[in-house]
Amino acid sequence: MKKDGPQGVESLSRLIDARIKELGDWRGEMLSRLRTLIKQADPEVVEEVKWKKPTNPSGVLVWSHDGGICTGEIYKGSVKLTFFKGASLKDPSHLFTQDGTIRRAIDIREGEKIDEAALKDLIRAAASLNQKGKNRSK
Repeated sequence: MKKDGPQGVESLSRLIDARIKELGDWRGEMLSRLRTLIKQADPEVVEEVKWKKPTNPSGVLVWSHDGGICTGEIYKGSVKLTFFKGASLKDPSHLFTQDGTIRRAIDIREGEKIDEAALKDLIRAAASLNQKGKNRSK
């Protein structure tokens, strides 16, 4: 799918909208809300659907800005945001529910609320970290 032209972005957006609608439950509502918060935190964020395969024909929603910021995945009991460089991000609000040496994730289950301001701070910090890495490589 072409990503750089306006039509490619629009069709990708429709594909993501359709996936959210297809869920038809709290997970779709949460993914839609997270998507809005990510776009508010970083208006220049790029959305893509990657890694389609027979076991996951819808693929994985990926947000990036000068590199990957996070993925959005749907599971039976949760919506998960996995930050590519999460271990390098400060998390004073303790949003991360899964730690790793590189990635960290936020699992959101039905009925749970997310600290929207803290999530936006994480998104901005991840984009800033990517920008710093981009500037160093020049």
